[in-house]
Amino acid sequence: MNPANDPPLNAYSQAKLLNEGIPSAPSAISSCLDNVTSQLNKNEKVSALWKDWPKIAGKELSLHCTPLSFLRGVLIIGASHPQWVQALIFNKNQLLAALKAKGHEVKSLKIQNHYKPQSKTKDTQKAIWKKHPSRIDIHGISKCTFCNSPAPSGEISLWGKCGFCRRKDLSTEFKK
Repeated sequence: MNPANDPPLNAYSQAKLLNEGIPSAPSAISSCLDNVTSQLNKNEKVSALWKDWPKIAGKELSLHCTPLSFLRGVLIIGASHPQWVQALIFNKNQLLAALKAKGHEVKSLKIQNHYKPQSKTKDTQKAIWKKHPSRIDIHGISKCTFCNSPAPSGEISLWGKCGFCRRKDLSTEFKK
């Protein structure tokens, strides 16, 4: 195959070639299976490490520090705060010894900041309104202890006063 005689590639073919790379020659199914087996073995090592992590690192450290990747014997651990990075650095040798004692083939540790994404989901508008303290149909109605005006009981139980009196207090605090 002579590249000089090949027709020019259109934009789609160029993008496909850049994304997928040059196709390799067909390989024997046994080598494909060996490749799949080795990938599964790597994944088993990583999953075993994840499973053992709370026991190895301890409850407190494992809540704030997470194994991020394990490649060529180097375990990269992410910490949620610089204070936990410091704790990992201080306990690096003990952590490495504990990993080796559990049978993990870790040669060294790298420690970095890693902030976990917040998984708390926000309530929908309907859910928020269902629980809102200003709803008299849910919480009932009573009198404000400050201005003696009728007010939702939810506001009185939450702030000890009606929403208007609460707003006055907040505005005076803000001006100070």
